[in-house]
Amino acid sequence: MKVSIEVNGRPVAEQVPDRTLLVHFLRDTAGLTGTNIGCDTTSCGACTVLLDGESVKSCTVLAAQADGHAVTTVEGLSGPDGELHPVQRAFREQHGLQCGFCTPGMIMASVSLLADNPKPTRDEVRAGLEGNLCRCTGYHNIVSAVIDASGQEVDR
Repeated sequence: MKVSIEVNGRPVAEQVPDRTLLVHFLRDTAGLTGTNIGCDTTSCGACTVLLDGESVKSCTVLAAQADGHAVTTVEGLSGPDGELHPVQRAFREQHGLQCGFCTPGMIMASVSLLADNPKPTRDEVRAGLEGNLCRCTGYHNIVSAVIDASGQEVDR
């Protein structure tokens, strides 16, 4: 089946098998490997992207379902000059990563969370990111990064 998806502002069209998952379309067809494959069961959130601005786990969305829609991956967040998105910058400044495997999904889920709730509390951040797992951290710095990206004072 022919699938046409706007990925990070550019059209990507390709003939793919009907059962191709969006995560595989992004990685294999679009060549964007920032979207990680962690569990293939929606449990970890490493594959989180924005589909028409909404956070989705791309391991459970068929590429065909995204046909005609817009997808933003972690690679599409930075500005044209390479300037980091405020959430990316906050993750770096607040040390919101360790091994980095979950980071792209955490960042994308955080962007979506902040679009819905621009000034979340720490508890709201934890609840908003509960579908994304990090096996390295205690989430404290991840939560601090989201608070920082929201423009609020980070409590230590």
